[in-house]
Amino acid sequence: DLYAEYEDEEEKEEDEDPLSVSPSRLLISPTKHFTLNINVGGMVYHLPYRLAARYPKTRIGRLATYMDHSRKLDLCDDYIVQNNEFFFDRDPKIFHNIFHFYRTGVLWIKDELCPRNFLEEINYWGVRIKNSQRCCRISFEERQDELNEQLKIQKQLMAEMEENEALFHGMAFGLTRMKIWNLMEKPFSSVTAKLMGVASSVFVLVSLVAMTLNTVEEMQYKMASGQLSGRFYGEYVETFCIAFFTLEYLLRLVSTPDLKSFGQSVLNTVDLVAILPHYLQMVLECFNDEDMHLHSGDIETVASVGKVGQVLRIMRLMRIFRILKLARHSIGLRAFGFTLRQCYQQVGCLLLFIGMGIFMFSAMVYTVEHDVYNTNFTSMPHAWWWAAVSISTVGYGDMFPETNLGRIFACLCISFGIILNGMPISVLYNKFSDYYTKLKSHEYTAVTKARGKLHLARRAAKKFAECREEVAEPNDPPLH
Repeated sequence: DLYAEYEDEEEKEEDEDPLSVSPSRLLISPTKHFTLNINVGGMVYHLPYRLAARYPKTRIGRLATYMDHSRKLDLCDDYIVQNNEFFFDRDPKIFHNIFHFYRTGVLWIKDELCPRNFLEEINYWGVRIKNSQRCCRISFEERQDELNEQLKIQKQLMAEMEENEALFHGMAFGLTRMKIWNLMEKPFSSVTAKLMGVASSVFVLVSLVAMTLNTVEEMQYKMASGQLSGRFYGEYVETFCIAFFTLEYLLRLVSTPDLKSFGQSVLNTVDLVAILPHYLQMVLECFNDEDMHLHSGDIETVASVGKVGQVLRIMRLMRIFRILKLARHSIGLRAFGFTLRQCYQQVGCLLLFIGMGIFMFSAMVYTVEHDVYNTNFTSMPHAWWWAAVSISTVGYGDMFPETNLGRIFACLCISFGIILNGMPISVLYNKFSDYYTKLKSHEYTAVTKARGKLHLARRAAKKFAECREEVAEPNDPPLH
């Protein structure tokens, strides 16, 4: 344990090795003025025995207290007889801090040192980080946490971009499934995969346009009575887009090498949510039409049909999630989603502060405004809406306090919202920029790897030039 304290002197003397000399005896022995010559990576340090013996549990302390020379050689990498130097093949820059620790009893930690490398070195020398000053230890732990967070993020990014070819070996139709998987998931693996990615984006855009035109009255069918039927002219275009999305999802599902990872993927969940409402809408419309024709005079049936119509409207609203399918082909949207997943604690704190502010300021304004004639602050839930609009600095103006004290509370609420909204922007932006740069770097690496497969024009021009050179070369003269 690098954070553990050293044992007391009494415990150390009780557990003393019979082949080593006690540190207290070493301090009063004639050899207390002898110098221990230590060569670390080519740099020689001279340390008195009495200083090294103060920490007998460390590597240098054991080197000073051991009486058996063979045991001393086990502690070092080599021994130079001519200079009586113990050689260690370690980093001399970090050992300079270790040497300073033996002389002063305090372990100093420089900011430019790598936390992982520093921990590895002090673990080798047996020095505890508890011997450092509190200011150095706090700064070191902060840098260590930051490094661990970066390594965690890098690991997650690599997991999203990792290759899955090895998982297909030994599977049924492994080669075919791998080709389908690369076709659907890796747009830079081949020209066909790139065209598939472009086609998927085009179908998403066409589906969104068709869904938008569905709400235009001029684009909808009208019944004989002149009322709108709810169907529009381009509904077959939307059905064709859903068929493409369904085929795309089924191909991914059939070719995936890991069903568990496939089900946990957010992008695959978005694909399923994008196509599922359409089929649910078709089923509900079938039941809706049958009930209308069979039981047109039944009041209870009409009420149930009205509920089905509400469900249908919700199903139509869920079609808007198709736009999230663009995240599969957009690095910016993927970086935004990754940022929200990594910053859920900051986002959660922000929502908590907003909720606290809404409840607090709504209660204050309601207390001073509910007795005003013809006021809109008739209850706490009504005041919640005003507080939410004020904290977000939107300010619709549909509700506003009329008393002087209420206006003061409103100013405090708006000021609180301005401060609160500005707090997480820098954190979210910095992380988003970092994730976007890393995802862009991974994409550039993939493009560079597959560059020879995608530059058809260059390959064709090179092939054409080689053919011209072969035609232009004169035939070899016949042999006589």
